[in-house]
Amino acid sequence: MRNNPWKFLLLFVWGVLLAGSALAQGKMSDDKSKRPSPPATVTGSNFTIEYSRPSLKGRKAFGELEPYGKVWRTGANEATTFEAKKDLKINGQTLPAGTYALFTIPGEQEWTIIFNKTAKQWGAFKYDEKQDALRVKVKPTKTATPVEQFTIAADKAGTVTLAWDNTQAAFTVK
Repeated sequence: MRNNPWKFLLLFVWGVLLAGSALAQGKMSDDKSKRPSPPATVTGSNFTIEYSRPSLKGRKAFGELEPYGKVWRTGANEATTFEAKKDLKINGQTLPAGTYALFTIPGEQEWTIIFNKTAKQWGAFKYDEKQDALRVKVKPTKTATPVEQFTIAADKAGTVTLAWDNTQAAFTVK
């Protein structure tokens, strides 16, 4: 049996076209709003927070889904970003203008809020503590009612609240 170079070429071209079509379909379906944890944006007077909103779906958020004492991306998908449009005070400590990944370390009695210089990263898988620009400690409190979908809110006074399940943690931005 003889190898036919035309058959090989036809199969190769067909494979390239099929792969290209699959890639194009993947790009079209990369609409972040259709993710199970959709994106959201919070804007304050001198800052913007971009994050993804996971849902509980019958799970317990802190201490189980997000373990106590471990770095959390503060949302889902890509790391949450915090853009400081000018130098700010976070709970009285200076954070220089710039874009940061916003991580947290949830704890039963205390949370650590982290502003990390490596803003663009997926989750917290490559989190590097040496890149932290600022860390502040806050006390978590109970929410008035359970929060199904993780929510970040900012009020006019500059209080940023992270709320999910029956827990919330807040810090101030001035």
